[in-house]
Amino acid sequence: GCDASVLIRSARNDAEVNNNKHQGLRGQDVVDAAKAGLEDQCPGVVSCADIIALAARDAIAMTGGPSFDVPTGRRDGLVSNIRDADVLPDVVDSIQVLRSRFAASGLDDRDLVLLTAAHTIGTTACFFVKDRLYNYRLRGGGVGSDPSIPAAFLTELKARCAPGDFNTRVALDRGSERDFDDSILRNIRSGLAVIASDAALDASNATRALVTAYLGAASSRFEQDFVAAMVKMGTIGALTGDDSEVRDVCSQFNSD
Repeated sequence: GCDASVLIRSARNDAEVNNNKHQGLRGQDVVDAAKAGLEDQCPGVVSCADIIALAARDAIAMTGGPSFDVPTGRRDGLVSNIRDADVLPDVVDSIQVLRSRFAASGLDDRDLVLLTAAHTIGTTACFFVKDRLYNYRLRGGGVGSDPSIPAAFLTELKARCAPGDFNTRVALDRGSERDFDDSILRNIRSGLAVIASDAALDASNATRALVTAYLGAASSRFEQDFVAAMVKMGTIGALTGDDSEVRDVCSQFNSD
């Protein structure tokens, strides 16, 4: 996303957005509308990559979170490949795999906890929950439901995501999905994480200790560190040189 490659649409369905990890990704129309308005006023100046970063900042502020300065000057990438998204964290990743994926991008355990906490806002598709509910590999063999999910919460999730339903949306932060706060961390500690990768934060002493520390600290500490993690993530893979462009339309390369 730092080079806006995820916004490219391909008639061959081979762009980054077509990777299953982006199933249910929404909001491209908002970015397209912002870009169209900017092109009317100052054509060729503001990149789609910067629009994504600024829109994320504004969404956080609009839901009660902090507003913060976002470094700009990114340019848009010239490549969008379906396989490029394979390196992204997966909802079924163990805590060891998550830590490894984050470390490969220069992010540490604190960043992992804080960026996972971004799930305080929004929803996910049942597609990303189904295996945890119906196809979880059990230690004794066979498949079933993830035994770490509390019984009442499991019933709630199954009522929301019936077998074969991949598209219904489920709040990631139960009871607080429209507000920026630390309740996602409280839900994780209580076993009420919706996706397995969120629940994984409780499976490592290091990440569990960070969750506990933020829950015991003032909300300003969480917000301050969250901003730092967001800005840090926003520099990963950012392009500024000649191997990039400022797209006229976010969904297609200028050469198309």
